[in-house]
Amino acid sequence: MDLFQEEPFYIDGKVAAIYFENPQNFYKVMRVEMLDTNTDFLEHEVVVTGSFGAISTGEEYHFVGRMVEHVRFGKQFQVDTYAQIQPTSKSGVVTYLSSEKFQGIGKRTAEKIVDILGVDAIEKILDDPSVLEKVSGFTKKKREMLVETLRLNYGMEKILIGLNQFGFGSQLSIAIYNKYQANALDKIHENPYQLIEDIDGIGFTKADQLAEQLGFSEDSSGRIQAAIMHKIMENALETGDTYAEAQGFLEQIIEMLEKARPYEIAPQRVADEIIVLVEEGKIQQEEMNLFENSLYFAECGVASKISRMIKSESELSYQKKEIEKCISEIEKNNKITYAESQKEAMIEAIQSPFFILTGGPGTGKTTVIRGIVELYAKLNGISLELDDYTHKTFPILLAAPTGRASKRMNETAGLPAGTIHRMLGLTGHEKNGHEEIRELEGGLLIVDEFSMVDTWLANMLFKAINEDIQVIFVGDKDQLPSVSPGQVLHDLLQIEEIPKRELTEIFRQKSDSSIIPLAHEIKNGYLPADFAENKRDRSFFFSYANNIEAYIRQIVEKAKGKGFTQTEIQVLAPMYRGLAGINALNVMLQEIFNPNDTGKRKEVKYNDTIYRIGDKILHLVNAPEVNVFNGDFGRISGISYAKDTEEKTDILHLDFDGVEVSYPRGEWNKITLSYATSIHKAQGSEFDTVILPFVMPYRRMLQRNLLYTAITRAKKRLILLGEVEAFHIATENESAVRKTRLKERLAEFGFTICGENASEEKQKIELQAEHILTLEDIDEENISAMIGMEGISPFDFL
Repeated sequence: MDLFQEEPFYIDGKVAAIYFENPQNFYKVMRVEMLDTNTDFLEHEVVVTGSFGAISTGEEYHFVGRMVEHVRFGKQFQVDTYAQIQPTSKSGVVTYLSSEKFQGIGKRTAEKIVDILGVDAIEKILDDPSVLEKVSGFTKKKREMLVETLRLNYGMEKILIGLNQFGFGSQLSIAIYNKYQANALDKIHENPYQLIEDIDGIGFTKADQLAEQLGFSEDSSGRIQAAIMHKIMENALETGDTYAEAQGFLEQIIEMLEKARPYEIAPQRVADEIIVLVEEGKIQQEEMNLFENSLYFAECGVASKISRMIKSESELSYQKKEIEKCISEIEKNNKITYAESQKEAMIEAIQSPFFILTGGPGTGKTTVIRGIVELYAKLNGISLELDDYTHKTFPILLAAPTGRASKRMNETAGLPAGTIHRMLGLTGHEKNGHEEIRELEGGLLIVDEFSMVDTWLANMLFKAINEDIQVIFVGDKDQLPSVSPGQVLHDLLQIEEIPKRELTEIFRQKSDSSIIPLAHEIKNGYLPADFAENKRDRSFFFSYANNIEAYIRQIVEKAKGKGFTQTEIQVLAPMYRGLAGINALNVMLQEIFNPNDTGKRKEVKYNDTIYRIGDKILHLVNAPEVNVFNGDFGRISGISYAKDTEEKTDILHLDFDGVEVSYPRGEWNKITLSYATSIHKAQGSEFDTVILPFVMPYRRMLQRNLLYTAITRAKKRLILLGEVEAFHIATENESAVRKTRLKERLAEFGFTICGENASEEKQKIELQAEHILTLEDIDEENISAMIGMEGISPFDFL
């Protein structure tokens, strides 16, 4: 091929056979007879792959894309865009209309249509179906069938071609067509910004480029409102805040609009559109704070439900003497002695309709959970034998945010446990709170790792809870907050009236253990003097960023030589890119644990990643329908190809702790290699050995809760490497508290925020409710100072 060729590569050809097609994403594998091409492929036929609409055998198409080398099937042409080569002669149109797809229309009828309507008959019929009335002997039923088939096939192709011309690739074109059907092009011309809300993968920049092509002005209401709606959600996802402060938010909008198109936007125009969106109820506003709708109503929903639960008139009738007697029996039966703090936690939990238990590693949270389960069973005469509940609901519900955490609950309590999503019947894509949620039945609900629960999920969980159910949340308040917006556990712990207990006494350690004490020192803001000294269960290796990969390679190769497996060792890192980033480390670790030295091991390539049988992987999304969830670790158990086809497509067979899942290539974005992974993704999991690099290039990520969370993932061994200064910075850098309003919403129900005067807080909230945002609230001088500073963003001053 000519590497300097500017013209895109294409193939013109006739579809001879369709070997495979996925009706979900329109992915097809086809054999095409070549008519013309500018590639160097000289064969008469070629395999063509990609996402296509109602493509038909025997018809000619113009395919644009590139030649790729499949590891098993050789050269294939991977299509980015395509268009049907439409018949331009009378004979071509007649042949098309008399083809097998138009049942009941033979050659004579097709000739009559073309004689009356001309060579452009198809376009005329699609534009105005009534023109077929001119064709004599053509029944109403046949006319309707012809129009419907044209719209389904030719019409769909025409729309997809139109979308291709707007710059959308095949995948996005299919998604747009599936959403809007025959109205796709009209919808885009009417409001291209609607694509941001309706189509995954289309953000403001893409929609704005399209709008510019269509003539939408730089300061149009549609453009500014779309920027506001896009940015308010983007801010929440990036920062974890549930609201944005109006001043800074308005500056961000102006910067985004002016960066996309070189046109000065007046602050008043943006402020006006914010007010319009507030008045229309598309975003919410409290004083100077702006909320994306689903987050606003989720916070309100959580506060309202907690208020009803705590103020419920139904009282728990357990007597303290009865509780203490049962605890003594549990101790005797299990040959265990609870510490006084653990007994107090169990007693308070069992007497509260809603209770929060917190504690760091080694403080006995698991022991207390197991004790509460047994205590509840004894007090209520409940059998913990699962066979006794074959035909009725088990009265104790155990759940956690991730599959791995729920499995640990199952192992420690000896009872069924599942993810919150699965328990509620959710898909993991819900955010607006209007989805059907399975109502929870039972007497006691315990949710572990609650620090990982975001505002959206918390709201859906509370909606499902019957007010007769006792609820106990368990978590570590010093770990990382949820990946998605909110800090629900943190906020609830600030409410005086919510019963709570923190376990602080450390139990789970041997005399010479050092990992748990280290974690608690860091939690309290201190890096111990012996941090860099090697201990029985932890080591430290000094290294700069450029040597991290080499050090980890040496450590892992040595460990592998001693018999350690990939499941026993987990590398955790704060960032994906860079020399010491997750991406580079995964490539290196894959070559150690799962090499393809002989070239005979089955492997496939997806974007820049190579997958092999035996690879360690991580699931990136929630898939309750197959019982696999975001954060679950697994392995590739097999690679096969779609059956019942002459030409086959790759399928990865995955094993997540006994749960078997098969994903075709179109779904490989749901997984990634996990020899190294982020600390966020590891939350809720534990590993025998953790290797943790912290170096100065990570600086913007170095925070205490990140380091603390990483260290507490190690069960037996902890290997630290990097720069002591980086660990010092992380220990001293207490992460910023997220901007949320859950505490204030609870104050509206009469609750007291710890350390604040309740009446003053209530008065403040009442004043906020009456406030309407105006431009006078915003410091326009500070905004104007940013205008015209091309190439500079607020991030340059951080």
